[in-house]
Amino acid sequence: KLDEDLHQKIAREMNLSETAFIQKLNPTDNFTQSSCFGLRWFTPASEVPLCGHATLASSAVLFYKIKNTNNTLTFVTLSGELKARRAEDGIILDFPLYPTYPQDFHEVEDLIKMAIGNTLVQDIRYSPDTRKLLVRLSDSYDRSFLETLKVNTENLLQVENTGKVRGLILTLKGEAGGQTQAFDFYSRYFAPWVGVAEDPVTGSAHTVLGSYWSQQLGKQEMRAFQCSPRGGELFISLRPEGRIDIKGGAALVLEGTLTA
Repeated sequence: KLDEDLHQKIAREMNLSETAFIQKLNPTDNFTQSSCFGLRWFTPASEVPLCGHATLASSAVLFYKIKNTNNTLTFVTLSGELKARRAEDGIILDFPLYPTYPQDFHEVEDLIKMAIGNTLVQDIRYSPDTRKLLVRLSDSYDRSFLETLKVNTENLLQVENTGKVRGLILTLKGEAGGQTQAFDFYSRYFAPWVGVAEDPVTGSAHTVLGSYWSQQLGKQEMRAFQCSPRGGELFISLRPEGRIDIKGGAALVLEGTLTA
């Protein structure tokens, strides 16, 4: 068991969006047979209440590397109990679904202008549960516009320092298929408030995006793409009890041992 301050020190040293720590809940637990674990996530700057891709990675290590014998794992976290279950083509995360509410433009105008300049905005929503600001770009833009958009995150902390916003989601309505695969919506995610300039693929942002786009498109199942330089596909399914399934793939690319 790690000393409390070591979690943050290790995450700072790793210097990735999030570093996850899986913990045994009882002394008799073991990583191969047990089905319930504690899970915490740290950015290089702070502990965060929810992280999707670090949960996916934790599940992948338990399923693929440790050869955990269970088909479903339960993680006890700051966001309650989260479940991860095996699928033929990936891992499905069972997460909370967070509603969004209309946000007055003038309250966040400085933040948006600082981040994306005069880019046309179609809708602005706020998720109080996650403190994420969702900014939908004009339908006149396409995926390549979002991918190449220069976003200024360096000065956002000076513009928004009230604690209201802890993450900025930029999102865009998807396009029909054709030459490329069809996606229902695209996104990028920025969280300099917790030490992450841009996150590659963000499960926690899709707990908000899933809620928003389901209402906008009238769909319960959607395919999404996060347009970061290390982008990725997510398959989303809203559950009737107010939760969301997010499916993604994971690959073990690096393995190491920490020594004191």
